[in-house]
Amino acid sequence: MATGKELMQLGGQLVEMCNEGRDTDCLNELYAPDAVSAEAVAMPGADSAEAVGLEAIRGKHDWWYSAHEVHSSKAEGPFVHGDNQFSVIFDMDVTNRESGSRMQMREVATYFVNEQGQIHREQFAYALDE
Repeated sequence: MATGKELMQLGGQLVEMCNEGRDTDCLNELYAPDAVSAEAVAMPGADSAEAVGLEAIRGKHDWWYSAHEVHSSKAEGPFVHGDNQFSVIFDMDVTNRESGSRMQMREVATYFVNEQGQIHREQFAYALDE
């Protein structure tokens, strides 16, 4: 298990990379090859709310950026919990390319760290449109 200091360092790297728009570097450098990304609900066209493995997570990122124009994105944190997880708050201003609808989004991502110090699971929580 990681120490609080190690979690803060890893989380700090993730936040810095996200704020610099270096999502791909983040995946390549901080994630385990078998990492899982879990959304609150399945994305449009997806069979599951979970993407399993780095290639599937990269595919999810590719879908997001092709479906949305990102005007701004900010990561805040990390907020450490226990000896293997931290959370980050994301604020985004995006336009859905298909509908042209612009929206401000806020979500909380919780990252779980394995014994090798890699992110092996991320879970996203956000308000859902009813």
